[in-house]
Formats: sequence, structure tokens, C-alpha cells
Amino acid sequence: QVQLVESGGGLVQAGGSLRLSCAASGSIFSSNVMGWYRQAPGKQRELVASISSAEVTNYADSVKGRFTISRDSAKNTVYLQMNSLKPEDTAVYYCKLNFLWRNYWGQGTQVTVSS
Repeated sequence: QVQLVESGGGLVQAGGSLRLSCAASGSIFSSNVMGWYRQAPGKQRELVASISSAEVTNYADSVKGRFTISRDSAKNTVYLQMNSLKPEDTAVYYCKLNFLWRNYWGQGTQVTVSS
């Protein structure tokens, strides 16, 4: 059974930084994609950033230049460094792991950016 546990959310002022972590455990195929999604109240869940096991990255336009995704494949852990945070970044952030055509989700961590 695959489990994902996120950490690192919280309350920060606009312009501040936060670092999210997501650790995956269980039987995980070595070729996979890990990513961060977010969902604000009343909005659909959207991709923030993703990184493959080959470390190919993809970012939403709204976070390019501010957020950086990275991973430690030996630890099955993915990170999201968020800088220059804006109030519109406020959302629940979810970690996702994809391999062998299956998706696994974490429980989510709240990020709140005050103006």
C-alpha cells in the first residue's frame, strides 16, 4: 500500500517563503512522477508543479520563477520551495505520486498567505 505524508504548510505573510515536503512509502515503481497540486475554496484542483524520476520538471505559469520543485528519489520524497508568496497562493496543497497508470494522493496541507 502506498502512502504519502505532506508537511510544511502554515501561515505566512505575502512575500514570504515556505517549503513543503511529501514523503511516499510502500511499493513504489522506480519510474514515476511526483507533483504538487492545490485547491482553493470554490475552485478546481490545479497542477502547481511536477517532477519525473528523470527530474524533468513542469510548472504552472502562475508559479514559474517563484516555486521550485525537487526530489530525493532515494527517500521517495518531493519538495516544493515556495518564495515570494502571494495571497492568491492560499490553498490546500496536495502531493501526488503517479506510476503504472495509478495516482496516489496525500491528505493535503494548508498554505495561507496573508496580505
